[in-house]
Amino acid sequence: MTKYIGILTAGGDSPGLNAAIRGVGKAAVGHYGMHLVGFRDGFRGLMENRTAPLEGGQLSGILTLGGTILGTSRDKPHKMPVGGKIRDMTDTIVGNYRDHQLDCLVCLGGGGTQKNALRLKEAGLNVITLPKTIDNDVTMTDITFGFDTALGIATEAVDRLHSTAHSHHRIIVVEIMGHRAGWLALGAGIAGGADVILIPEILYNVDSVAAAIKRRSRGGKPFSIVAVAEGAISTQEQARQAAMEDKKAKKAKKAKDADVEEPEIVYADRTIKLAQQLEALTGLEARITILGHLQRGGAPSAADRILSTRLGTAAADLIAEGRYGVMVAARGEATEAVPLEDVAGKIKTVPVDHPWVESARRVETNFGD
Repeated sequence: MTKYIGILTAGGDSPGLNAAIRGVGKAAVGHYGMHLVGFRDGFRGLMENRTAPLEGGQLSGILTLGGTILGTSRDKPHKMPVGGKIRDMTDTIVGNYRDHQLDCLVCLGGGGTQKNALRLKEAGLNVITLPKTIDNDVTMTDITFGFDTALGIATEAVDRLHSTAHSHHRIIVVEIMGHRAGWLALGAGIAGGADVILIPEILYNVDSVAAAIKRRSRGGKPFSIVAVAEGAISTQEQARQAAMEDKKAKKAKKAKDADVEEPEIVYADRTIKLAQQLEALTGLEARITILGHLQRGGAPSAADRILSTRLGTAAADLIAEGRYGVMVAARGEATEAVPLEDVAGKIKTVPVDHPWVESARRVETNFGD
């Protein structure tokens, strides 16, 4: 019998989403003869039953486009703002899934999407996910689509900042996305030749960073590039962060649902403070560049187009086989179906002894520790 497939994109936008939609759609419709319907703006669109046709011409010309033609949102099925209140809309979503006679729902997203997909699986739906995020922090997959594109953008930014740092004998502090995992800052820092790399996984001491910069200055290099992940934290801030986490844990314990939102953290304030401290400790001028959402925009790289197509077509294969409740992970040049239970609620952080870290240390990159 012909299978009916739904697809949505959730969480932050990322290069490669349209390529993944195309990969799923062309394989499902063209190769397997399935029917495909898109839901607009993530889980909210599925709840509100807002659809977009995704057959024939709708899948043409989107391989190279950034963003997502379906739109996206961060709404969660079980905690969705509706009518001025936060409501559990899982039953409505299940009803719309049934009304469309879907055989499977494909969800493209990062860590939050994996958790929401697992909840829908537990509610009785057939679900498959694809790992998307520029942070590369989804566990159980070699890489997520969006990461390679963002890495290239961040690396080019570091490259370009070298000339102004050198010309004006300045410290350039460039903030790169990654509030829980430092893959992007680490990769861009290495590829761009940053002198200091600060990531969430390695607590830094600002005095150590300043000392490294002063050593460069005494050695005839009166400029430095500091690549800092937005979530990097100093030893001086550790106690305050621990207090916030303790408060969050207590709040979660009191809540009916332990999935409490993380407290809002203004990461730019950390970067500004770091630059001010380095100026005071080194006597050099410091300037800040915050790349922000620039890293998430634009056309996907060739590597991300290939990865998204591979994962998308593999998802169609799994649907044809009737294998659900899994995330399609990249494993070498192949793919692997990983149970959602092994993915949801976990993040892939940078091991402190990762080969990238070790290589960076060998070329005298300072990590502030």
